[in-house]
Amino acid sequence: MGLTLRAGLRRSCPIPSGTVGTFSREREKEHRFQALRRLIRAREQTPLQSRRILSAPAGEEIAPGLHYVEAKLPYRAGVTLDVPAIDEAPIDRRRLLCFDTETTGLAGGVGTRAFMIGVAAWEADVLTVRQLYLTAIAGERAMLETFAGWLQPETILVSYNGKSYDAPLLKGRFRLNRVGHRLADLPHIDWLHPTRRVYKGHLPNCKLATIEREVLRIVREDDLPGSEAPAAWLAFLRGHSSTNLARVLDHNRQDVITLMRLGDHLTSQ
Repeated sequence: MGLTLRAGLRRSCPIPSGTVGTFSREREKEHRFQALRRLIRAREQTPLQSRRILSAPAGEEIAPGLHYVEAKLPYRAGVTLDVPAIDEAPIDRRRLLCFDTETTGLAGGVGTRAFMIGVAAWEADVLTVRQLYLTAIAGERAMLETFAGWLQPETILVSYNGKSYDAPLLKGRFRLNRVGHRLADLPHIDWLHPTRRVYKGHLPNCKLATIEREVLRIVREDDLPGSEAPAAWLAFLRGHSSTNLARVLDHNRQDVITLMRLGDHLTSQ
């Protein structure tokens, strides 16, 4: 979190002098999360003409406040994937839609929203990564409608902790924006659970970053931790550099690529 954002958080939610030492880490995190909510609300109420306009870091604007980024990557793999939890017969991997969100906080709840959604889908020998991200709060409905259009009746969702976090959060945002979707009706593979069964006790933890490094041997360069993504996006909305938001895009893109690679790893054991 940059110095400007830290200062904004302190101004919007000051902590009385002499009492900092009495705050637990959890209470301070909640304190700053509530301050982040207030800054977002203030942003929504600021007239557009008074805001500094900053170029988006990548992609094209497909709706007011919504940008789209696409990348195609060579990917060699078999046509089918054996996932007994979904079907007794091997499934066509073209049905898989790996997805991940970047959000305004990790606490969840009505005040948390996704400002970026990334997906990876396998087409022939090419892995296509598509990403949506907000450059203004007003683009949320268009983002949700676009993502909903990617959910076909034959789609199988793939995530990492998505059943507990990403999917419920998106369902809530769909409901608040009155956008129809198939999210609740589609099969959903959450790789967190089989990963824990295989590697719990053998690794320090089962975070996706740990699995990447220790199991898949993926080394990220200049990666922005997911915990810093909300600050990077909010800083962009407030007219600061888009450099860190570009790093959030890179982080999200690698996350959905890793989901596909993790599936190949787990189902080949």
